[in-house]
Amino acid sequence: MEDHTHHHSHHAAQSPEPGHEAAAAPASNRTGTATPPIRHHQHESHGSDDDHAVHSHGQHAGHSTAMFKDRFWLTLALSVPVVYFSPMFGHLLGYMPPEFPGSAWIPPVLGTVIFLYGGQPFLKGGLKELKSRTPGMMLLIGMAISVAFAASWATTLGVGGFDLDFWWELALLVAIMLLGHWLEMRALGSAQGALDALAALLPDQAERITETGTETVSVSELRAGDTVLVRSGARMPADGTVVDGQAEFDESMITGESKTVLRAAGDSVVAGTVATDNTVRVQVTAVGDDTALAGIQRLVAEAQASSSKAQALADRAAAFLFYFAAIAGVITFIAWTLLGSVPDAVTRAVTVLVIACPHALGLAIPLVIAISTEQAARAGVLIKNRMALERMRTIDVVLFDKTGTLTKGEPELKDAAALGGTSREELLALAAAVESDSEHPVARAIIRAARERGLELPRATAFTSMTGRGVRATVDRRTIQVGGPALLRELGINEPESLAASTRVWMDRGAAVLHVVEGNRVLGAVSLEDAIRAESQQAISALQSRGIKVAMITGDAHQVAQAVGSELNIDEVFAEVLPADKDKKVAELQARGLKVAMVGDGVNDSPALARAEVGIAIGAGTDVAMESAGVVLAGNDPRAVLSMVDLSRESYRKMWQNLVWATGYNIIAVPLAAGVLAFAGVVLSPAAGAVLMSVSTIVVALNAQLLRRVRLNPAQVR
Repeated sequence: MEDHTHHHSHHAAQSPEPGHEAAAAPASNRTGTATPPIRHHQHESHGSDDDHAVHSHGQHAGHSTAMFKDRFWLTLALSVPVVYFSPMFGHLLGYMPPEFPGSAWIPPVLGTVIFLYGGQPFLKGGLKELKSRTPGMMLLIGMAISVAFAASWATTLGVGGFDLDFWWELALLVAIMLLGHWLEMRALGSAQGALDALAALLPDQAERITETGTETVSVSELRAGDTVLVRSGARMPADGTVVDGQAEFDESMITGESKTVLRAAGDSVVAGTVATDNTVRVQVTAVGDDTALAGIQRLVAEAQASSSKAQALADRAAAFLFYFAAIAGVITFIAWTLLGSVPDAVTRAVTVLVIACPHALGLAIPLVIAISTEQAARAGVLIKNRMALERMRTIDVVLFDKTGTLTKGEPELKDAAALGGTSREELLALAAAVESDSEHPVARAIIRAARERGLELPRATAFTSMTGRGVRATVDRRTIQVGGPALLRELGINEPESLAASTRVWMDRGAAVLHVVEGNRVLGAVSLEDAIRAESQQAISALQSRGIKVAMITGDAHQVAQAVGSELNIDEVFAEVLPADKDKKVAELQARGLKVAMVGDGVNDSPALARAEVGIAIGAGTDVAMESAGVVLAGNDPRAVLSMVDLSRESYRKMWQNLVWATGYNIIAVPLAAGVLAFAGVVLSPAAGAVLMSVSTIVVALNAQLLRRVRLNPAQVR
């Protein structure tokens, strides 16, 4: 690719960086066609990958989604004969299980396999919760299946004279709880994925310059002081200083600034950034953990650790039910023992402990999350972290990254001003003709604007790109040049005051200004700005109508940010913010007592995405942004954030309804199972308790299904 791929880097009057005169705004990814794609990594969601996030729900550490799925299907298959051959279940449905030699041993034998295999995660998790003194779902399940297992074996062996055949209930309880945990773990995101994606920005190898030429070495072999050759389209393998040559570097992953920046001898360059046009020699100054990219990795890791300590709603209910069931069981045993009936005391206590762990509670949250994530996916919203859904309803402020989120991340021609006898149409046609051989985003914006206006472009020949100054071509035997202030200085031309009146207004907005020049005469100028998405205003207004503030953060200059913020009526604007400061800005908002949802699309957004209560990545963004976020928007429509808010509020309402039903069932059923109304002849038998438990599960499942009625079409945002 020739120099013309970067010729607009210095067109405007503003400079985002001292010593580098650059166009003031149009933001876009300038890696160009030569940029190698970021490698994609597939990550299986393992509980151990995000111990903090999953710790609160069942100590999932070491348990993968696939493990829960496999155990569920095998347990379900084994549960069918256990249930069918259960005398208690047969009695409930009014049939007699078939009898043949050994048939009586089918429920206890298969039930034991289910207890040891399917129940293993809950037994181990329960022990961990017991040791850490944080009772929750795992301990509640483990207690229920252990009591059911012991009581059922006692009944099978005829020990103690009990009639507590809970094999079928044990089998179904384990199967349903495995299903619930499988559904839930599918909603978990992998925290490690963000760090892996960041590491993938570094090339595997580098070309190190030696006395006899060059050698290809692993990046890990580089040392400070080495000199490396970085070719056009390649990523920097380490931080360093340019010692020979010059090239336009795409540093958007680090700075958030979309324009490529010219780096020449003496300038610093950063690991992971891309030389978009020329080959340069760079002396390595920092490798490994000392690079800027490694610093971002540390920020992401720290932010993820700090934002994953919330406790799941179901666990709080499970902890309450554990204490409730344990105390009720003890009181029941003591009370019935004092009444003189030890077998009745054991029967009542066991019944209390078994039915205190309802299937409904195990499915209340996972079912809602599963249906919510499915509904969200239909609306182009991928829920990666189970807690993101719960947190979204509490958000006080949505912090949007500007480039690529509220804006398209590509320049758009906004205005044109012509001088003398040149019309605006002729000016734009000349500029587009000169730019017709360029593939630069700025050139494409000018050509697109001319075509949209139906202008016929004259033929241009002898195209030349002038690094840092602009482009030149011959149009109808006229030599026409298009460029920024650097071009005018080189030609020794002063901008006419009549034109400056327009260009000053444009530059105050942060627009990039390009002059069209013939010989030593300025024909006019055009302005280009990062195009604001048509949906952005609608999304912001809808958020504000829901009582949620909107803020914007960007690495662009203040005037660029203020112009966009004013046009979109944004509540607060943060401009010229570097990656570490983006993270700090989120923390600053949180320090004010605000709960933050961050929406971004670049590597530079990753620490902030991870730090926020909810990180939302635009799907068209980088691997790292998507891995750091708890939510990924498949498209670029910011209105999808509204879908998240509405879904979060509705799903949380369903969660509460399900939990109220599940725990309410216990509050009523447990005392009845304990025999508090025995004096009036009202006693809840183990079989009746099991039936009520199943009814409770059905109610919870049907209520969760009502979430499918929620409409999440961004185009219908109000």
